[in-house]
Amino acid sequence: MPPPPPLPSLNNSKKAPQFYNSPGCPSIDQDEIDPESDGDSTVFCSEHAVHVAMTLDAAYIRGSMAAILSVLQHTSCPQNIAFHFVASASASTSLLRAAISSSFPCLNFRVYTFDDSSVSRLISTSIRSALDCPLNYARSYLANIIPLCVRRVVYLDSDLVLVDDIAKLAATPLGEQSVLAAPEYCNANFTSYFTPTFWSNPSLSLTFADRKPCYFNTGVMVIDLDRWREGDYTTKIEEWMELQKRIRIYELGSLPPFLLVFAGDIVPVDHRWNQHGLGGDNFRGLCRDLHPGPASLLHWSGKGKPWARLDANRPCPLDALWAPYDLLQTPFALDS
Repeated sequence: MPPPPPLPSLNNSKKAPQFYNSPGCPSIDQDEIDPESDGDSTVFCSEHAVHVAMTLDAAYIRGSMAAILSVLQHTSCPQNIAFHFVASASASTSLLRAAISSSFPCLNFRVYTFDDSSVSRLISTSIRSALDCPLNYARSYLANIIPLCVRRVVYLDSDLVLVDDIAKLAATPLGEQSVLAAPEYCNANFTSYFTPTFWSNPSLSLTFADRKPCYFNTGVMVIDLDRWREGDYTTKIEEWMELQKRIRIYELGSLPPFLLVFAGDIVPVDHRWNQHGLGGDNFRGLCRDLHPGPASLLHWSGKGKPWARLDANRPCPLDALWAPYDLLQTPFALDS
């Protein structure tokens, strides 16, 4: 396995401006103290906070910083945002933490370690090696990693930026029993996400018999962690991954197990909250345009990442929308 890429030099990273709550923001109640926090901040257990979960690693930290800046810049209550970062246990969490603190000295954040070995044994090879990274599967374990006092979280990939208030997304009603919400794409060919072996086996294909499943992108999700824990959905996802090790029923990394467990049972969110696919397809990474309609979140899912294309001086047109949030001092960073 090749060594991980080095972290961006802290000397080359710009410091983000300090963002303050608007007058109408709810105050964080001192009675909501987190018993695990040693009194450092009440925001990490507050129901008035917007809890954001992201993974953190050397390869994507530049994208993570851009995503963080975009969240803070476009929300009315930035001091009420609590970031929960999950890093691989094999990574240097102290360096990752220092990188975030250097650019965001006042950010409310914690870094949790994820035991790669807990999922590595379950991972099957997929069509793109980057999808096989154990940290891609951390989203399936958030309910076990994040403190029990956090009841709802917005999960975000590291290759996106928000251009709207994340509090609107976090407030998505989940009804009386839904576990998660995400934009659905029912025009996508859902059958293509699973192999002919899956569809030809009645005991497997009947999984969707009582549902109307649609594709959804797991890079943007609102998750009720209480309901996830009560339903033990991590175990349900792992059971499908164990089956995949014995019978190849899908080709794409961490997405199909989510579809198997949740597709057809999620709360649909407006497509504006995940203008995805801007990184191009998984093979060639060709440039793409925005989908029709308004955009609240731009997502460079796919092979091409905007920071890599900018550094190579081969940007796609839409990469100019990401560049203003880039905190590395490169010739391509634009003033916001």
